[in-house]
Amino acid sequence: MRAWPRYLISLLIIAVAATPLIAYWLSNPADQRLVDLDVYRTGGSALLLGLPVYDVITPAPQLLPFTYPPFSAMLAVPLGEMSWPAAQWVWTIGIVVALAVTVGHSFRPLLKRFSGRLAVPVLFGLLAAACMYLMPIRDQVRFGQVDLFLVALCLLDCVVRKPWWPRGMLIGLATAVKLTPGVFLIYLAVTGFPRRDGDPEQRRALYMAVFTAGLLTILPFLAIFDDAKDFWFSALLDSERLGANAATTNQSLRGMLLRLYLPGWLTAVIWLAAAAAIGWYGFRHARRAFRAGDPMTGVALTGLMAVLLSPVAWIHHLAWVVIVIAALAGAGRDRTRLLVAAGAWLYYVLPIPWWGVSIKALEIPVVSPVVGKIVQDAFGLGAIGLVWLLASWLPRRRDADRAGSPVLRAVP
Repeated sequence: MRAWPRYLISLLIIAVAATPLIAYWLSNPADQRLVDLDVYRTGGSALLLGLPVYDVITPAPQLLPFTYPPFSAMLAVPLGEMSWPAAQWVWTIGIVVALAVTVGHSFRPLLKRFSGRLAVPVLFGLLAAACMYLMPIRDQVRFGQVDLFLVALCLLDCVVRKPWWPRGMLIGLATAVKLTPGVFLIYLAVTGFPRRDGDPEQRRALYMAVFTAGLLTILPFLAIFDDAKDFWFSALLDSERLGANAATTNQSLRGMLLRLYLPGWLTAVIWLAAAAAIGWYGFRHARRAFRAGDPMTGVALTGLMAVLLSPVAWIHHLAWVVIVIAALAGAGRDRTRLLVAAGAWLYYVLPIPWWGVSIKALEIPVVSPVVGKIVQDAFGLGAIGLVWLLASWLPRRRDADRAGSPVLRAVP
């Protein structure tokens, strides 16, 4: 059987899985539907109408401002020219395609085990369907978010063996669209330098990424100078434009600390110290993973850094968890790794942080303020745990496998 008819099976599985989710969110009341997509579309419309991008807001009751770099507003112009129903469908289908691309490249070692069999498209479809129901991915569809597009861009730039584009260009593009993928500039730097033992291809990719991001950052100053100036010297410095930073949905290190309601200066000091420690640990082990011939783990660790180190990281920013699960699963020969990957999947399928909100609302002495707050931070704490799994546990597991440890029971 040829490849394309077989992958119609994948398409059918993904469509069956996605339909209830898409139908649920696209049938929401109009003012509650894909609210972040409405932000992008409003930014594009503002440029078309000659309005200040960072002064316009979406219609009531959301009243959300445009918070992305000015290049994003330029990219959103086509959305501003579409009707609202057309934009919803185009964007939602794009999210599903971006997820499929991410799953296909993330789980490549697992899929390669079934090369040439009908099982490959079935497994691919099932993996994409399972990832569709991760809470960060569900929120992509719910809000009409851009994160999965950026995840796919960074992943492709890092793992495609012979890209037809200059390697680093996609990371630069992603960084110009939204600042958080800029952590991959650090990843390229730590894997490319120092020159005596760094990878020269990674250095070239870093130069291309910086060039692309710089060019696409300067371009708006030439085309929409006032908007570019407003973003870099005003809007960017106001984190409250993004929403309530202490809200449950902010699962970054800073978000978790803000919910402790410590004095502001103390929160800042602890956050900077914790970010420095976790950043050093995460990028150090991302470099080790790359040198060990496992770039997928390096990408997964770097994606988690984008969440943990950012001042604000909403739950949907954890779309990187797709790559994390794939890195944990590997080629699927180790039953323990598969179980850990399945556990990570289940953990991020469940709305655990909202259980913490419910526990706090019960106002049970000690339990509500302590247990409730810990559960409320579940996805951020889980991200820290995943960093440890990828950085420490996974290499030891692989080493035991190579050594033929009797403790390891492989899947046949």
